[in-house]
Amino acid sequence: MGDDWRVIESVAEYETGWYTGGYDLVEQPDGSTKQYYWAELPPAVVVLAVTDDRVVFVEQYRPTIAETCLECPAGIVEDGESYTTAGARELREETGFDPAGVSLLEDFYCSTGVLRHERGIVFAEGLAPVEQDLDDNEFLSVRSIPVAEALDAAREAPANDATIEALLLAEAEGLL
Repeated sequence: MGDDWRVIESVAEYETGWYTGGYDLVEQPDGSTKQYYWAELPPAVVVLAVTDDRVVFVEQYRPTIAETCLECPAGIVEDGESYTTAGARELREETGFDPAGVSLLEDFYCSTGVLRHERGIVFAEGLAPVEQDLDDNEFLSVRSIPVAEALDAAREAPANDATIEALLLAEAEGLL
């Protein structure tokens, strides 16, 4: 089916340092053309960390939606990192917990109608306290919630897609 969708041109209209935005002019299967807009972001990792039957979350203000969100720790996968390596690093930096074990639950594309963005969900356990190392744009607090209450807490507004995905994947794998 993809052979019927010829890209005539691909145009990056702007670059922000965080993401690139643009469009592809595409010939559709019926011969008509249309601009399909996209934003391209680097791969990201989301970490579902569990210790003492509690899920470790961060709370942070998100200027994009003007809300404080309860979220799983997350961040960009740096060049040369796997999702598990990036997940362990992000967990240490954001929460001050170093995991003994990290495993990849799933990796997938997000919001494929508009984003070129891959996300990996990792599960972390065996947490040992270390010092937080927040980036200069990270103003967050660490909060742990009993496993039995974590999904309900994550579903409270404003809910975060990546956090809910992480919880549901871990639950489906029998990790919660």
